[in-house]
Amino acid sequence: MSQTTQPSISPPPDPLVKKPRLISSGGSVLGSEWRVGRGYSIGEVRAVGLTVSEARLLGIRVDPNRDTVWDINVQRLREWLGKVIRGEVLPPEPALHKTIKIKRKKGRVFRALTPAGRKMRGLMSVGLRETHVHKWRKKARERIEKRRHEVVRTKGGH
Repeated sequence: MSQTTQPSISPPPDPLVKKPRLISSGGSVLGSEWRVGRGYSIGEVRAVGLTVSEARLLGIRVDPNRDTVWDINVQRLREWLGKVIRGEVLPPEPALHKTIKIKRKKGRVFRALTPAGRKMRGLMSVGLRETHVHKWRKKARERIEKRRHEVVRTKGGH
């Protein structure tokens, strides 16, 4: 009776980045030279032969802000990918994209587009003079007329 063992799920190795030099201690590096980073750079992922989207499907974290390509990270990724290709380990399940919830547009009453909304916002007596729509239309009209609308029109000029 032979039993086939299922390969274990193994996440990719953590990316390593160099610790920044501390100016307060004379530029020397305290502790070890490497620390765990946020993700692999795009150059490291391409050096292995993957695209960014393929890497993310395999569970590899990619940090688009990093520019450096370290040989130690490329080597660690190649070893892990070799194990995945040979079937020794399985990559983790691909994560689904995060859904972004967009807020609905505020109602007409809230935007003071109805008489009740204008009353609620205190705009009944002033009409549209206090709204941002009036302000920007007034600025545009003054720009067309080439009036000095951006400066204070006082005598001191402050």
